[in-house]
Amino acid sequence: MVICLRKLEEKDAKISWKWRNDPEVWKQTGRKWNNVVTYDIERDWIKKVRKENDSIRFAICVGDSKEYIGNIQLTNIKKGSAKFHLFIGDKKFWGKGIGSRATELLIEYAKTHTSIKEIELLVMKENKAALRVYEKSGFIIKNADNKNISMIYKLE
Repeated sequence: MVICLRKLEEKDAKISWKWRNDPEVWKQTGRKWNNVVTYDIERDWIKKVRKENDSIRFAICVGDSKEYIGNIQLTNIKKGSAKFHLFIGDKKFWGKGIGSRATELLIEYAKTHTSIKEIELLVMKENKAALRVYEKSGFIIKNADNKNISMIYKLE
């Protein structure tokens, strides 16, 4: 299956606002779902984050049709470091290896287009699938507590 990344676009809100209202999807993020997100709220959020100077946000697309199925991003970019976030919103694509390939593509982009030296992430211990993706991609465990694991990837 062809997997590609492209810049997040305002039109993506037509799809992503539905993911933001799915508690099963939110459970995987470690955040508590408690607010209904309208299309307008999602569109405005995309407009705002596209203007940020300290983040790189991509849509994950699959297949020849380049169907939009999730987001992957580096945020809080400063002094050579960034925070990593991955979100497969379309549940029919869970467990298909797309997160692994999207992570590889984002790391390659960071190596060739940025001055980022290390990427950090936080993953829930119970999210075994995500943990496997990150370990397979070369992230190493930095530390852990009862609920979360902090991981790091060195680009040098």
